[in-house]
Amino acid sequence: MNAKRGSSRAEEGDPEASIRAGLRILEQEIKALEGLRPRIGVGFAQAVDLILGTSGNVVLSGMGKAGLIARKVSATLASTGTPSIFLHPAEAVHGDLGRVVQGDLVLAFSKSGETEELLRFLPVVKASGVSILAITESKQSTLGQLADLVLEMGPIDEAGEHGLAPSASTVAMLALGDALALVVQEGRDFGPEEFARFHPAGSLGRRLLRVEEIMRKGERNPLVRLGASLRETLYVMTKTPGRPGAALVVDKEQRLVGIFTDGDLRRCLEKGIEGLLDQKIESVMTSSPRKISKDRLAAEAFNQLKENRVDQLPVVDGDGKAVGILDVQDLLELKIAP
Repeated sequence: MNAKRGSSRAEEGDPEASIRAGLRILEQEIKALEGLRPRIGVGFAQAVDLILGTSGNVVLSGMGKAGLIARKVSATLASTGTPSIFLHPAEAVHGDLGRVVQGDLVLAFSKSGETEELLRFLPVVKASGVSILAITESKQSTLGQLADLVLEMGPIDEAGEHGLAPSASTVAMLALGDALALVVQEGRDFGPEEFARFHPAGSLGRRLLRVEEIMRKGERNPLVRLGASLRETLYVMTKTPGRPGAALVVDKEQRLVGIFTDGDLRRCLEKGIEGLLDQKIESVMTSSPRKISKDRLAAEAFNQLKENRVDQLPVVDGDGKAVGILDVQDLLELKIAP
């Protein structure tokens, strides 16, 4: 028998009904998040301090959908400076309890606070002196009474017509977990440099690289001294590995005083300068060129190249010495762009 299930469900082929149903789900989940506002108080601050004071790992655990949230929050903690692992509660009582040691902190997720698998291993953990932080609906639940500190979510109605699948509750868990992780990050003064070290292969990590890490330096840095001829300058530009299309002009102290590029050469040829190749570089170079410090971010360098519509950017140290050159093609290959 093919009786319709649920008279209020969005009818097939009725996009407006589907849109209304989708918006209704969002409103139900937003309501769950709004309900957390008054619960961010002293207990939350204590939880932050508890994590910051943990010398070992923050061990996250949860069953089912709550376990998936625990995995995500564990990953967020680990990527923002807090050592963290996920421990499956069912595996914990089959040998994996050895992953939890003195100095660790267990952060347990359970909507009801009555998840059997959690309640089987947490007493063993607590007996060994490991503290337990719980995110659950009520302090009066079994988990709430077992934990050393509880972040209460309060009663939450799941989203959807029948309110069966974990939805609004997992959204609330994730929001609380993210809030904890990111406030702890602030407490660790974990900024862009540290984030880049933890994400070297991602686009965020690449944008947070320092100019010094990607600039052309050493034999790949095309330097010529004041007083050199244009002929000598072109020789340096041609022989420099990678042919950067520019030469940096420096004084006897290696301080940057100018730049000469392929574009400058074309402009000189258009002017028909007599005896061009024998001209001193200072007579044809661009003086006081735009430059960037070696300790600036690669993304900032890309912005400067783009805004000024140039292909090369000299790199200097704190004394103004020309320590390298950035080529826009290098940044594009690294996919460094806002």
